[in-house]
Amino acid sequence: MRISALILGVTTLLATTSLAMAQEIRIGATLSTTGPAASIGIPIKNTLQILPKQIAGVPVSWTILDDGTDTTVARRNVEKLTADNVDAIIGGNTTPTALATIEVAGRTQTPVLAIAPSPSVIEPHEGARKWVFKVPLGERELSERTLRDMAKRGIKSFGFIGFNDAFGEGWLKEFAQLSSQYGIKLVGAEKFARTDTSVVAQVLKVLAMRPDAVFIGATGTPAALPTLALRERGFKGQIYQASGVINNDFLRVGGKAVEGVLVAGGPLVVSASLPDGHPSKAVSRAFVATFEGAHGPGSVSLFAGNAYDAWLMLESAAKVALKTAKPGTPEFRAALRDALEATKDLAVTGGVVNLDPANHGFFPPDAAVIMTVKDGAWALAQ
Repeated sequence: MRISALILGVTTLLATTSLAMAQEIRIGATLSTTGPAASIGIPIKNTLQILPKQIAGVPVSWTILDDGTDTTVARRNVEKLTADNVDAIIGGNTTPTALATIEVAGRTQTPVLAIAPSPSVIEPHEGARKWVFKVPLGERELSERTLRDMAKRGIKSFGFIGFNDAFGEGWLKEFAQLSSQYGIKLVGAEKFARTDTSVVAQVLKVLAMRPDAVFIGATGTPAALPTLALRERGFKGQIYQASGVINNDFLRVGGKAVEGVLVAGGPLVVSASLPDGHPSKAVSRAFVATFEGAHGPGSVSLFAGNAYDAWLMLESAAKVALKTAKPGTPEFRAALRDALEATKDLAVTGGVVNLDPANHGFFPPDAAVIMTVKDGAWALAQ
């Protein structure tokens, strides 16, 4: 009798454990919490750690791995996460590390929400990229919004200084395709590595072309380096930055040199100044209150908002997928992918998400706002 009772107890425990595991949504993340892109990855991690612990009553668990801003490590992380049977992955948070996830996502048929701006992450919409979605406003819509601002300010020419990787190449490609439509000439382009400590040579070459403005296609704290060098050499023209600088670390490193720079990006950090009817204002203000309640006043950044937007997309899609499949199964991952692709009119901090089989992450250019650095803080530009 005792043996039978023991067997029955063990069987019941195993069945209960199995059921609990089947009813748990497992999400993985590969983030750059160290390395040159740490100022991007850390606020994303900080967001993931304060998110709700369930979706539609189903528990959610997280596995968050650091890729050190290294593409090889990012791929290794994704291999590990898919081997651990996660239902979805968030990351990478740079264009190169996001690109490193694509083949694994397709092979294992695991949805990936990349926190990277490049269209190359989701184009062409075929093969492995059917499993990848781009969360932030991207280079295409942001370059167009930047060019519109240049035209408004009477700028006729600009130079480019950007990363010598997929991120910099992506911005340069979009500007090369769009600038002539606005009557603005791209007079020259120079590249630098994320780990470089000097960009003086690149800056001097661009200044020799006498541009009206300079666009810096870089992210995080390394993006302050060209601005510092331009100011030191007396450049009086307008400096534009990519949206990957919208955080407090960039302001700290850039100091007075970054005062007046202009950036096209999602409106989160200036959401208090948005009109009440703006579709992102309510969700942005609610997230700011939550994030700063956990991490302190003024701590919110664009990247924290990107992570929250990824969560909102996953939460919306998971509620649909749970109606037809159980977490931890290929069927659930497929249902989750399909639900993500069918997202409609979802308000997030970066705009309103409308996806379909031909669009895994593009926003209208008007979703972006132009902001500037004023008195050491981010503000809507005039």
